[in-house]
Amino acid sequence: MFKKLFGKKTEQAPDVLVSPATGRVIPLEEVPDPVFAEKMMGDGLAIEPTEGVIVAPIDGKVLQVFPTKHAIGLKTDAGTEILIHIGLETVGMKGEGFEAHVKEGDLVKKGDTLVIFDLNLVREKAKSLITPIIITNTAEMKSFKKASTTELTKGETTFITVTPNR
Repeated sequence: MFKKLFGKKTEQAPDVLVSPATGRVIPLEEVPDPVFAEKMMGDGLAIEPTEGVIVAPIDGKVLQVFPTKHAIGLKTDAGTEILIHIGLETVGMKGEGFEAHVKEGDLVKKGDTLVIFDLNLVREKAKSLITPIIITNTAEMKSFKKASTTELTKGETTFITVTPNR
């Protein structure tokens, strides 16, 4: 009601994502896959994981768990849509070595385990362990800031901060 009376907009709080994996940051442009490197699905960062655990980078809802369990889509209450794609060309593994701990529709909290995967098996059978994390609705973001750190700890290190354009 006050917004209508005084014409003031309330500022949308940013979504602060923590790293979903422990490892090393890889700029998206350096990911050896043009779909990710050319930001066809949105902007983000990638991680070269050093352990086979992926956690929720923020509180949200699980939109999708791919049948092969190599990718998960999340959405925050503010509307930020996040894709976590474990490894490159991992769809061909048909779920081998991946164990999902969530299902579509689940509500997750920052740090909750999403997927456990066999790091050595992915290293052996996929093109790469590099794991892109994409904000798929980047065009709807008012601001987008990537972490400047290079080493990440899952569930702790601030990774990406975005502010929805609302």
